[in-house]
Amino acid sequence: MFIETEGTPNPATLKFLPGRDVMGPRGTADFISAEVAVRSPLATRIFALPGVARVFLGGEFITVTKADDADWMALRPAVLSAVMAHYVAGLPILEGEADLEAEDTDPADAEIVATIKELLDTRVRPAVAGDGGDIVFRGFRDGVVKLLMQGACSGCPSSRATLKHGVENMLRHYVPEVLSVEQVEA
Repeated sequence: MFIETEGTPNPATLKFLPGRDVMGPRGTADFISAEVAVRSPLATRIFALPGVARVFLGGEFITVTKADDADWMALRPAVLSAVMAHYVAGLPILEGEADLEAEDTDPADAEIVATIKELLDTRVRPAVAGDGGDIVFRGFRDGVVKLLMQGACSGCPSSRATLKHGVENMLRHYVPEVLSVEQVEA
């Protein structure tokens, strides 16, 4: 098994590409600590390594964020080994069903929300996934779109600028009802 690695715009995060499905079409899973990763044998194995601060599972990639005091020279080979060991063991990526977060929307805005989600899915998410992350719709009220940044995008120095200048401008262009975009925390 050959696992590629790629840098991301976030210097604390690396993207690992095992050459096979991670989450596949099921979506993504973002684990901010070992305690919340218990339903993922893969994320649990990675969190067992010293210096791992966050694990994000994408369709065909794994994004690992290191702690501030960790060094990629030591951590990268350990993550590669953990990912390979997981796939060799044939364990599932996730156990059980995902808990879905409720979206904060007004039913009267259903058509606007559908347009926002379509724009995010077709124009924003592919680019964000390319950088090792994801962007998740969390709500739309009073002209404000609420989005959650995950993976490499969570905590990335440029993510707020991307939201304000890129995503907000694009949504305002196509959906006049959108006044602003806000980042929410997990």
